[in-house]
Amino acid sequence: MSKADEIFIQNMKDILNNGVWDTDLPVRPKWSDGTPAHTVKKFGIVNRYNLSEEFPILTVRKTFFKSCVDELLWIWQKKSNNVKDLNSKIWNQWADENGSIGKAYGYQLGIKHKYREGEFDQVDRVLYDLKHNPSSRRIMTNIYNFADLHEMNLYPCAYSMTFNVSGDTLNGILNQRSNDMLTANNWNVVQYSILLIMLAQVSGLKVGELVHVIADAHIYDRHIPMVEDIIAQKQFAAPKLEVDKSIKNFYDFTVDSFKLTDYNCNDKKYQIPVAE
Repeated sequence: MSKADEIFIQNMKDILNNGVWDTDLPVRPKWSDGTPAHTVKKFGIVNRYNLSEEFPILTVRKTFFKSCVDELLWIWQKKSNNVKDLNSKIWNQWADENGSIGKAYGYQLGIKHKYREGEFDQVDRVLYDLKHNPSSRRIMTNIYNFADLHEMNLYPCAYSMTFNVSGDTLNGILNQRSNDMLTANNWNVVQYSILLIMLAQVSGLKVGELVHVIADAHIYDRHIPMVEDIIAQKQFAAPKLEVDKSIKNFYDFTVDSFKLTDYNCNDKKYQIPVAE
């Protein structure tokens, strides 16, 4: 089995068996029929993925790899907040008539800030520090900008990255305030694993660990039957990730720069409702 499967199944069983329900509380999310979308949750889950050992993508449920990478590049390369720049429709329900999701996600990464070394946006500051200040303990990004929350159509869930170079190895911590574990957990893990791999390659570093810290790890009430089915599925070995090693510039990566080989997985299709 893949390490990602092992971690995912442990998390899901822990939430189902030991989690706390919010059914006695008023909740913001609702299903499309207007019914409150309640959850069972665990607080403070921390998962570690050693990217030098295997690529952490689920096999008990198919994760749509190309779409994951496309959304990551939309946020971190294009620094966009418009769904017209994205090839999938996963953000459409939060977009306005012009395609904008407000001052969220990529918009925040693209804001320039002044430093002693010059003016950078958050992504370019990370790239600069990995090259010039790899021993720094200040290599971070944060898109939870309180001043702009009222202009975001969805508050950021995965909101902060902390990068740390140990010797010749790049590690990272992804902080997430909230995680819909069925819909988005492995999606986020795959994306930020790819981000670390990209940054390590263009910085001349090896890739190490992704540490995923989740404040509120939850399963929605209507997702439970699907979760129980998925964690009972046959497990396969993790696939191999191939990366175009010729790329030296972060902005030269494309979706086609990455390829999974031997990705065997459960291909069963699940109609997963998303709470709004």
